[in-house]
Amino acid sequence: MGGNQSWITELILLGFQLSAEMEVLLFWVFSLLYIFSLMANGTILGLIYLDPRLHTPMYFFLSHLAIIDISYASCNLPNLLKNLMNLGLTIASTECMILVVMSYDRFVAICHPLQYTVIMNWRVCTVLAVSSWACGLFLALINLILLLRLPFCGPQEVNHFFCETLYVLKLACTDTRTNETFLFAAGVFVLVGPFSLIMVSYMRILWAILKIQSKEGRKKAFYTCSSHLCVVGLYFGIAMMVYLVPDNRKRQKQEKILTLFYSLFNPLLNPLIYSLRNDQVKGAFYRALRKKRTM
Repeated sequence: MGGNQSWITELILLGFQLSAEMEVLLFWVFSLLYIFSLMANGTILGLIYLDPRLHTPMYFFLSHLAIIDISYASCNLPNLLKNLMNLGLTIASTECMILVVMSYDRFVAICHPLQYTVIMNWRVCTVLAVSSWACGLFLALINLILLLRLPFCGPQEVNHFFCETLYVLKLACTDTRTNETFLFAAGVFVLVGPFSLIMVSYMRILWAILKIQSKEGRKKAFYTCSSHLCVVGLYFGIAMMVYLVPDNRKRQKQEKILTLFYSLFNPLLNPLIYSLRNDQVKGAFYRALRKKRTM
């Protein structure tokens, strides 16, 4: 690089480049969605903490998923972007790991019900949860180290609504193949690997369910797993379209919309899926309401 090369230290986020009226409308829509997401996930956390009947491994991991969803929605707010550029990668990676752990919990519960309390003891649950968070932090740290070594010489504009690493790399004025290789490898590690493990778990779960003699037993087992499968399908399906499909300039607008759904709507949908399709969560909610009325 020449000696007169100037490096940029600030980025301008282009967002969706809409009319002023539409931006105001979307501001209020997304603000309400964000508030609802915080309320829904906060309710899930509160119910799990307050109701002893939900103090089980399944809801222990669900509480981590709620914390992740609150963080995920929060880390993409504009006023936090400059401080949280790599938090998104940490949270996304951790959510993938937590979803794998939750599928393992369902596998043990259905395929080895008599050994469930022994296999999924609190020590194992804690190790699995801490390992999931550590994995996300480790991947984000490597990504940050690789990103900080790059010189950025313009333009300053990032065609996104937050500092998405793939878009930031396009502004670097040096070879970014190492960064791109790491991001692809990380994508395979936290998306393809966990999704494959989840599918293996559910194939074994399905095989175990088909062996259940009673129709009611099979129905209950399917119902137990359906909420987690809905979340897995939404999360991994959108994430793979965003991060593993080859880059295409014509798809940038669609990618921004998918990323918005991935980072804002998913955190809102997760608690709704788990609460509306889960009798135990609904039961805990009704008990909390009755307890409040009698106070």
